[in-house]
Amino acid sequence: MKELKSSCPINQYLEVFGDKWTLLIIRDIMFDGKRYFNEIRESDEKIASNILTDRLNKLEESGIVIKTKDAKHKQKNIYTLTQTGINLMPIMIAMSLWSLNHRKVSEKDRAHVSELVKGGKELQDKMSAVLLKEYEAISKK
Repeated sequence: MKELKSSCPINQYLEVFGDKWTLLIIRDIMFDGKRYFNEIRESDEKIASNILTDRLNKLEESGIVIKTKDAKHKQKNIYTLTQTGINLMPIMIAMSLWSLNHRKVSEKDRAHVSELVKGGKELQDKMSAVLLKEYEAISKK
């Protein structure tokens, strides 16, 4: 792990999540069920392959995602959120709600975020449990 510039909590967060791509990758895995490199690369924002590779490696080094080989296709990797990554869900929803209130978002995304907010902690707990079950199944292999 590289030496950090400071131990300030905000700096610590930015050391991991200080660019837009990192949070968009987490969004794709967390909310869109994307697990493969090409699925993530083909998101609306069209991240470049080299940047995606770099950010996935950083997320793995930070313990946010785990990379495993696909049992059905050994040349493909599956990216899964760890417990640490799953714990980002309330933050991701809070950022989405802020955008809903202060930025222009699509009607589809407005509906999705509204459902997440309306579902509250109960929905977040259900979604987190599904992600955790997936992580535990992969990490036991």
